[in-house]
Amino acid sequence: MIKWLFKYGVVIYLLNTILLSIQLTFSIGYNIFLGIMGIYIILLLINPKQVKLVLLNKSFNFLLFLTVLNFLYWILFDDITNVESLKYLFARAIQFSIIPLSIYHNFEYYKDKFFTHLIYIVFFIIVAGLFINPYLFAGRYGGLIWNPNMLASFTTIGFAMLFLKSEEKTNFEYFLLFLFLLISLATGSRGVLVGISLVFVLRYGFSSRNVIYAILSIILYFLVINLNFDTSLNRFSTQNLMNDRTLQYYYAFETFLQKPFSGWGLDKYAFIDKNLVPHHLKGYIISAHNGYLAVIVQYGLIFSALFFFIVFNKASSVLYYFRKPKVGYTVIYSFLIIYTLLASIYETLMTGINDFHTIMFWFALAVLSYSKISSSNAN
Repeated sequence: MIKWLFKYGVVIYLLNTILLSIQLTFSIGYNIFLGIMGIYIILLLINPKQVKLVLLNKSFNFLLFLTVLNFLYWILFDDITNVESLKYLFARAIQFSIIPLSIYHNFEYYKDKFFTHLIYIVFFIIVAGLFINPYLFAGRYGGLIWNPNMLASFTTIGFAMLFLKSEEKTNFEYFLLFLFLLISLATGSRGVLVGISLVFVLRYGFSSRNVIYAILSIILYFLVINLNFDTSLNRFSTQNLMNDRTLQYYYAFETFLQKPFSGWGLDKYAFIDKNLVPHHLKGYIISAHNGYLAVIVQYGLIFSALFFFIVFNKASSVLYYFRKPKVGYTVIYSFLIIYTLLASIYETLMTGINDFHTIMFWFALAVLSYSKISSSNAN
């Protein structure tokens, strides 16, 4: 049982983020999250040899460094009596333990079957959503998920996994690609356009095929924006990608300037000081909507610089090493890393504990790091 929990820890964690993304199951998901934290604390304590063997593995040292960074920040700059900061510290440490343990004990699964299972889970989310809310173009579509942007993360990642997998696609999988793309556009998330474009660039590069796809996309774009819908294309045609983010960025940066060196604390991820926001904007300005600004607000200048050095050093290392393949698991995980780094410009990613997209980012970094080290050792 213990080995099974180690092997499928990431799957359990991801499934629970889906429950947390649905308003009706949020309370259940939160209680399960607390249960997951408690169970894995016990597993880590009673398996010190496993912890030492895996967590000190060279492949996963960047996660260990980030955990140590959080601990040092908490000791030096945070309020150690703040229970919420302590919760964040423990939750992140456990998350960064579940990921390497899961990869170490089940690497082959995460190279192959994991994608198929996740694709079908996304399909189930879509179908269940269409039963409950079939009005696809009545506004920004969310289906089961409380936030359309969150649904867009599920469907865009599902599309990428299916499109970039190495196996030949069945007719049903071609249908799934169309469905994922349709739902992604219906969410009205402009970030979908970034994600889908990235998929084609990774798969075909700047080839003649991509030029044809670009022409077809332009034709589709002009057809859709002339319809009275609220899709990603319609929103992009009436607003640029950053149009409604400027004020969030401004107040996030002003929040950073209040505590530029010490930061606001571990529990203040995706944080904006509401005292800086005018009364008429308080319901509108709710977070940084930028992962990079969120990190510097949370940690301050010095520790955020260390955070970014660790993350970008690992990301550049694995992306360069696996730059040649056009299909297969390394390209899928490369997509997740690049897409997150791009999406962090307009969404608060990298900082959260229970965000599906963020967890996939850390997981992708760890998988490719483990694969790289394993390949190097084999040679």
